[in-house]
Amino acid sequence: MILDMSLQELSEYIKNLGEPAYRAKQLFEACLLGKKLDEISNLPKSFKEKIEKDYPKFEVIAHLKSKDETQKVALKFPDGSIVESVLLKYKYGYTVCVSTQVGCRMGCSFCASTLNGLKRNLSAGEILAQVLFFNHILCCTLKKRQLTNVVLMGCGDPLDNFDNVTKFLKLVSCKDGLNISQRNISLSTCGIVPKIYQLADDGFSVTLTISLHASNDELRKKIMPVANAYKIEEILKACDYYFEKTGRRIAFEYSLIDGVNDSEKDIRQLASILKGRSCHVNLIPLNSVKEKSLIGVSRKRAYVLAAELEKLGISATVRRTMGEDIEGACGQLRNRVEKK
Repeated sequence: MILDMSLQELSEYIKNLGEPAYRAKQLFEACLLGKKLDEISNLPKSFKEKIEKDYPKFEVIAHLKSKDETQKVALKFPDGSIVESVLLKYKYGYTVCVSTQVGCRMGCSFCASTLNGLKRNLSAGEILAQVLFFNHILCCTLKKRQLTNVVLMGCGDPLDNFDNVTKFLKLVSCKDGLNISQRNISLSTCGIVPKIYQLADDGFSVTLTISLHASNDELRKKIMPVANAYKIEEILKACDYYFEKTGRRIAFEYSLIDGVNDSEKDIRQLASILKGRSCHVNLIPLNSVKEKSLIGVSRKRAYVLAAELEKLGISATVRRTMGEDIEGACGQLRNRVEKK
């Protein structure tokens, strides 16, 4: 797919078609603006016929808008794969939350993304297409865009699709394209330790976010199967290495599950393992998933626990609830439209 290509790669692609070199820039910019092939006025019909099979295509099969201005879409690719993406509005601009896989194989007991397992990885261009879709509907140009941040926190674990995700990071941050700084990109992972080291060694500087959700290995194994492969101690060592290489503070996500991981003992243990590290804890009252029996704590309880972490010397906040009326949690919309 053309969206998988950098400008340099696209130039080589155009050259192999026997077309003039300037077509690469025209095509590159048209793709980044989210234009359909028949909307590109500066490309001749003969050229469009040559590239038609490689031009990005997807169908919007659901587009929901929340009362808080959150938007959520389900996009269907030519092979029938469905992914979901979310647009979040903040005072400083818009953040796009993208999926990196069709489904997920991590198996976390509280997440809708993993209900049907992993179907396939998304290519770099398919991840980028989710960003460009919202850039297009916001009527943004390359020089004037309202999109300020990208979070890789949708369906799938980004580090489980390492090569495509890192190619996406290069594409979305390149100066010839959207030029979104890697400092404005967050990548959330369950903690695939070898890939955390590789991300650091390959020179990336995104904000690393660890889906922790437990303060000890025994409990984490019960709710997150990945914990059978990597201990919390191993994950924290990898995080320390990432911080040393990048200077970027690590974020830890902690979904508060009523009666499971929300005791004061859990919070004290969490503070103990994180003490002395440059990090921030994002407490998340669990979004209820119909197919799961787990329920989240109240927001009042979440704020009490955040205050306790602060007393113990750990920076902590409670994640703002957005898009709840349109089933904003990862995987919920995709699962619903697939059942129709």
